[in-house]
Amino acid sequence: MRLLLVVAVALVDADGRVLISQRPEGKALAGLWEFPGGKLEAGERPETALIRELKEELGIDVAESCLAPLTFASHAYPDFHLLMPLYVCRRWKGQVAAQEGQMIKWVRPKALRDYPMPPADIPLIPHLEELL
Repeated sequence: MRLLLVVAVALVDADGRVLISQRPEGKALAGLWEFPGGKLEAGERPETALIRELKEELGIDVAESCLAPLTFASHAYPDFHLLMPLYVCRRWKGQVAAQEGQMIKWVRPKALRDYPMPPADIPLIPHLEELL
């Protein structure tokens, strides 16, 4: 089974809410809500990938020093095994705005369970509830 390394971030605003985005139609797990992030390109470090993905997906600039590792998800999907480090970020430059037509929402950690999420994301929620 192939291993897929994906990186994600819990962007936390001044009110302690976390940003989630909805997977668009046509993608695997379409309609589910997830933490922003994405796949690493060949030779790319997780932090570098996250900075790139946040610029592409949300139009914001994040400094590597503002990314704090929190936990990770390890989940076996039918076709691959996902390993996903989750970082927390409270500081960025620019206004968060969906750049790829995806729906985005700021959600209180206790309300994250109200949104259908991919199986790999669900075990991350208690870590955010404890932190925030």
